[in-house]
Amino acid sequence: MESLSRRERQIVDILYRQGRATANEIQAALPDSPSNSATRTLLRILEEKGHIRHEVDGPRFVFLPAVSRQKARVSALRHMLQTFFDGSAADAAAALVDGSAAKMSVEELARLESIIQSHKEKKS
Repeated sequence: MESLSRRERQIVDILYRQGRATANEIQAALPDSPSNSATRTLLRILEEKGHIRHEVDGPRFVFLPAVSRQKARVSALRHMLQTFFDGSAADAAAALVDGSAAKMSVEELARLESIIQSHKEKKS
């Protein structure tokens, strides 16, 4: 799938949050809302890129994400790992734990530790 512009990303984010929405609902949810025709053009472009799809509900189109949120997460994470961490999940995890950008709670650290331990046991 092709990459997204800032405005396209905002539309996809709205659809992941709401699950489904009409063009008017998407336009209303966008910051600094673009015109109706600009919103519809962006929706058409997102469909052409394969990021969203639509269903017909009477006289209106209802838009939905084309892939599940989980698949999108995995794809985005793979891209981020390749782009910023040379494919190293360990380096990415270290950046999350060590970096000042994300202050992980004790609960989050415990969860991460549990996931790591579970995967270690599976490898043994």
